[in-house]
Amino acid sequence: MNRYARQTQLPEVGETGQRAIAAARVLVVGAGGLAAPVLQYLAGAGVGHLTLVDGDVVALSNLHRQTLFRENDVGRTKADVAAQTLRRLNGNCDVVPLPCSLDPANAAELVARSTLVLDCADSFAASYILSDTCHAQGVPLVSASVLGFTGYVGGFCGSAPSLRAVFPDLPDRAATCATAGVMGPVVGLVGAAMAQMALGILIGQRPSPLGQLMHFDMQGFRASGFRFDGTPEPEGGPTFIAPSDLTAQDFVVELRDRVDAPVPVTPAALRTTVAEYRQHLATPPDGQRAVFACRSGLRAWQAAAHLRSHWAGEISLIATGDTPPTERHNK
Repeated sequence: MNRYARQTQLPEVGETGQRAIAAARVLVVGAGGLAAPVLQYLAGAGVGHLTLVDGDVVALSNLHRQTLFRENDVGRTKADVAAQTLRRLNGNCDVVPLPCSLDPANAAELVARSTLVLDCADSFAASYILSDTCHAQGVPLVSASVLGFTGYVGGFCGSAPSLRAVFPDLPDRAATCATAGVMGPVVGLVGAAMAQMALGILIGQRPSPLGQLMHFDMQGFRASGFRFDGTPEPEGGPTFIAPSDLTAQDFVVELRDRVDAPVPVTPAALRTTVAEYRQHLATPPDGQRAVFACRSGLRAWQAAAHLRSHWAGEISLIATGDTPPTERHNK
């Protein structure tokens, strides 16, 4: 216990809280900028088991904010490099790297094995897949996002409303760090707050981090927050599925062009753009499921919202991601 004496002497932690931290199995999705402080603080605090999910590789432009990595790590798998660093930090922490992407096909099993889930990913799809899965299984979720000088972190699911309850709709445009830029220290600040929320959940801190959202504006050097306990869950929102979940009966719309996707998500898919789909008003027959596919999930969400305005059937989304893995920068 000498290793953790500075936190166990806090009455909110104590030996009971330290045992809860040691017994925890934490799933961290994304091993980039947000995960850098998250992983180091959780391993340092004595979390017993960490599972890291990230199929991306280290790029030179990551290094200003993804401080787990060094120049000679460029080109290596992020999950593997991060795991090596954490094992040197705390040999008592069992670290399992999974160099793959989070998707609807593996989310349920990964979440089911976890005490707590942290969304440090770089996609809207991953955030909503995690929220839907954690909400269904009653597992707490800490999710965060950073862009430019601003960011937020919140405690969702478990005993709190889901991410969908607070953010029922996606933005009109998917600005990323690659297109809009990001300050490294802001990522570190939000990631540190994310780690503290995670530890607060594990030790049963009061007031609970679950149901709390914090917002940081470091251009104006302001921080704010609010509680969202009791926020109702939205009804009928589109959910993400894996390409393997498609059936021959589905009405599938491929929103990627032939340059991005020479081969559509399924041979029978209708290939179009969001703008063209809104004009042509192609509607599935009654009883058929509509499925929209794109890279990030944003265009699929927009097309689904248009269809929902005049059609009440089942709608699902597919976010194909980048193939092969390339540098991604949303978080």
